Amino acid sequence: MSVPRGLRNCNPGNIRITKDKWQGLREKQEDELFFQFKEMKWGYRALIRILQNYRYRHGCQTIVDFINRWAPPVENNTFGYINRVCSEMQVPNSYVPDVVDKSTMCAFAAAISQVENAVPAVMEDIYKGWDLL
Repeated sequence: MSVPRGLRNCNPGNIRITKDKWQGLREKQEDELFFQFKEMKWGYRALIRILQNYRYRHGCQTIVDFINRWAPPVENNTFGYINRVCSEMQVPNSYVPDVVDKSTMCAFAAAISQVENAVPAVMEDIYKGWDLL
């Protein structure tokens, strides 16, 4: 069984390459589409920071708002993605996550990683990412 791309890249959210210069990026980026991080904690840090910015810069409130932005319908089954994240977090899709609460955001990152990579997240990696914020 091959390792999912997001895990190979230490990018559990499959964050697409942009002009952003994230902390913890590998010196050489060999994936043409997705960022590659040195360690998983850096990938989780970026994922959490993006979600926080969705609230601060884009006004996302509910899980539906966040996932519609994270996984837009033009390239995803966004409805299914929302349902899966909500199921993983055991919250309704109207849930408004507290973006400064460690346990909430680590659970949110774990749920996104689960959907993106089809394997459970390693919570220790997520906590290490949170600690880098």
